[in-house]
Amino acid sequence: STTVICTDKTGTLTKNEMTVTRLYAGERVFEVTGEGYRPAGEIRELDRDALRVTCDTPPALQELLTAAVLCNGATLREEQEGWKILGDPTEGALLVVAAKGRLLKDRLEAGHPFLGEIPFDPERKMMTVIRKAAGGVSAYVKGAPDVLLQRCDRYLTADGQVAALPDSVRRQILEANDRFAQNALRVLGLATRPLDDPPDLVRATDLEQDLILLGLAAMKDPIRPEAIAAVRVCREAGIRTVMITGDHKETAAAIARELGLLNGHEVLSGSELDRLTETELANRVEQIAVYARVSAEHKLRIVRAWKARGAVVAMTGDGVNDAPAVKEADIGVAMGLTGTDVTKEASDMVVTDDNFASIAAAVEAGRGIYNNIRKSVHYLLSCNIGEVFVMLLATLLGLPLPLLPVQILWINLVTDGLPALALAVDPADPEIMTRPPRRPTARFLDRGRIILMSAQGLFMALITIAIFAYCLYGMDQDLERARTVAFTVLVMAQLFHAFNCRSDRSSLFRIGWTTNKPLLWAVAGSATLQTAILLSPWTREVFKVAPFDIEHWLLAFGIGLLPLIAMEAWKAARRAAAGSLR
Repeated sequence: STTVICTDKTGTLTKNEMTVTRLYAGERVFEVTGEGYRPAGEIRELDRDALRVTCDTPPALQELLTAAVLCNGATLREEQEGWKILGDPTEGALLVVAAKGRLLKDRLEAGHPFLGEIPFDPERKMMTVIRKAAGGVSAYVKGAPDVLLQRCDRYLTADGQVAALPDSVRRQILEANDRFAQNALRVLGLATRPLDDPPDLVRATDLEQDLILLGLAAMKDPIRPEAIAAVRVCREAGIRTVMITGDHKETAAAIARELGLLNGHEVLSGSELDRLTETELANRVEQIAVYARVSAEHKLRIVRAWKARGAVVAMTGDGVNDAPAVKEADIGVAMGLTGTDVTKEASDMVVTDDNFASIAAAVEAGRGIYNNIRKSVHYLLSCNIGEVFVMLLATLLGLPLPLLPVQILWINLVTDGLPALALAVDPADPEIMTRPPRRPTARFLDRGRIILMSAQGLFMALITIAIFAYCLYGMDQDLERARTVAFTVLVMAQLFHAFNCRSDRSSLFRIGWTTNKPLLWAVAGSATLQTAILLSPWTREVFKVAPFDIEHWLLAFGIGLLPLIAMEAWKAARRAAAGSLR
């Protein structure tokens, strides 16, 4: 019954395999070649020949790459199966681009001992590392470019000189950031600040002011190919997918377009979300497909807004701060690879591979399980209704009992039980993800299904009573033989009826007779057991049945087939009325 899936972007809709493809330093833009974490590639100024980090490399680029390494907690190392990143993939991508420029972490860190760190904070949207350098102490800062730029009053020119940051250069940097973002690139800004003495880390946030902007690093995070298909499948199933990310608004919009998420819907930033009241957000939430630059607190507001609209909401999360939103959602989804224990504890399900396609597959599996439970219950109830009607009609018509207690017990234990279990593992209907979500208030057995079960049970009862009366008064005029025929007809009718319960709409010929092999084995096994009690003298005595000849077998089989024929005709008429041939 899920109607909305609110999902993180990084690692869920994308591969979380970052690769830096563009750099901005000293008012110049550079292209970075190479894929993955292998430090093989070149850094080229656009429209110029390849550059190598030597004495001829622009000093601004050199400083940008240096900051990318020193403000970094990841490790790049070569293993037998290839190059691996230990730590955050975003930081790993910065190490790779620096290595392409011949700047290695071990060497740089040896000359710049670590003094302290201000970890990344979703509110600040930046992190700072403080290191000792030859000339004293320096703070290296990286974070969201638009936020970082507000903390900068100087920048590094192309020749490596520190200059005041004029409005013209500020606009140029913002334009470069927007261009990168519009190409679905995730952009980080890097800055530095020289310090005379080691700072008091208790008041270290004061360091993130009066910074010198070094440049931008733009990286791509490839979209998972299966995520595009999963988003489409969810849309066809009537489920809205809402993307939540900390990326720039333009980056989020570009990625959403590739995923097919926008479709005329809006992109809302965290700052815009802050300006909305709870009522205003609830009124607009259905028009918003993407949230950019949001925090964990925003996630909680988004969940509550959707729930206020009557939606059944699934929310993904991995960090500790995501736990309240995951807990608030109707279905909390934690990430198995990157999720914290706190988030997993708060969730209802854990996605072991952090893949959005697995969430869509879980929806399909959930719908299939729900339908299969209903199929089994439908089968058992309709069969029991048929048995009740058999005894009731016989009493009303003044007939002898068509079934003995031991025969009814046999039907309930063997004939009903095995097919019901097989229906519980029926393959999901291929059209299950083209139907709208089930309403949370919908009954497990609605009025239409109760009427259908009653009609099917009555039909099986009528043919059983009819064949019983025919054998009793016309064919054999023997009560035990007539009772045996009625007993077998009801068993065969219920076994064929099991195939009816696989779908209320689709023809069995479209679904396929052999697509549920456990059901075939269950029906064959039940039919074999029924045959066995009619052939053995000992079981005939126990069940009070008479021996059969070929005429009786053909009669029981033919009459028992009628519920299947009648249901196929009814489904065909229903499809014709709806204009479908399937």
